[in-house]
Amino acid sequence: MWIWSGCKILSPYFEGNHDVYFTDDMAAVKLPDHSHDLPPPGKKGRTYICSCMMFMRPTDGAKLVMKKWIEELQAQPWSKTKKSNDQPAFNWALNKTAGQVDLYLLPQAAFPTGGLYFKNQTWVQETKGKHVIIHNNYITGFEKKIKRFHDYGLWLVDGHSSESPLGKL
Repeated sequence: MWIWSGCKILSPYFEGNHDVYFTDDMAAVKLPDHSHDLPPPGKKGRTYICSCMMFMRPTDGAKLVMKKWIEELQAQPWSKTKKSNDQPAFNWALNKTAGQVDLYLLPQAAFPTGGLYFKNQTWVQETKGKHVIIHNNYITGFEKKIKRFHDYGLWLVDGHSSESPLGKL
């Protein structure tokens, strides 16, 4: 989840007073002026919204989504053999609260999923200059993610490691 304190780069994308801002986890290319509504459910009966990239305002609507998300997580069978994650539960919560909460899908060109950005160079060139946060998903493993960012010239952390409490990663 993002913590936002008026960042000038992000603020144009968070206009309005929506309760929950989120990104789509699908790699299919959307039209530049795509809808900002919750996308329709997919094959499994739920949407495919990424639970890694979101912003929630401190509103009753966002609190309702969080409450439903917790309920959905508690209903999942968690074990070492059944490797569940929080994303399906988040999507069920969004689907169940959609009519009660002001939801907003962020623009794909500004917030692309890794499945789109790293696998569709034509799209990357067509949308060059519009990317704000590139989600490094559709890959597993910390070292692999760092390598991919290096390979694409997107790893900018090392030059600022002295500013981070984590130091060099």
